[in-house]
Amino acid sequence: MSTKTYEVPGISCGHCTATIERELKFVEGVEGVKAELETKRVTVDVNSDDVLAEVEAMLAEIGYPAAA
Repeated sequence: MSTKTYEVPGISCGHCTATIERELKFVEGVEGVKAELETKRVTVDVNSDDVLAEVEAMLAEIGYPAAA
């Protein structure tokens, strides 16, 4: 398992964090998700680094793209 943290500047409220956490759990291979309003960061635990591209695509799809 590996962990990756993304900067997500679009996080502005508790609803944002709840949406991100809920939606990323649907990505196969994601073991855990924590979105933080204060730091505007999303940390994901994945069973393989191959899943990270799907995580990034889902973030963009739901309107919270990770900063480059």
